[in-house]
Amino acid sequence: MMTDPIADLLTRLRNALMAKHKTTTAPASKLKSRIAQILKDEGYIEEFRVEEDGGRSTLHITLKYDERSQPVIEGLARISKPGLRQYSSADDLPKVRGGLGMAIVSTSRGVMTDAQAR
Repeated sequence: MMTDPIADLLTRLRNALMAKHKTTTAPASKLKSRIAQILKDEGYIEEFRVEEDGGRSTLHITLKYDERSQPVIEGLARISKPGLRQYSSADDLPKVRGGLGMAIVSTSRGVMTDAQAR
């Protein structure tokens, strides 16, 4: 059993971007699908889909690159970890890269961007 599936997803994305792969896959869950939907809505990935193969769901993510073949996603970091949870009110959410970046947060109203949470 995996102890941190979100970190696994981020690592798979980071590795695929560094290797200039067009797509990457990960085991699917509702939380990972919601994170992928947010990344797609914000323009960080091209597309994603969930496929069922023999009782297991797989998340297929198509990565996005700019015209110079550089990844659109410049950095991925997991702030709140299973061993050290980080809690913050909506007013205290820090700006990512001075407002140019995006944080994905889990709230009582679901998973959303930091701007939506504010």
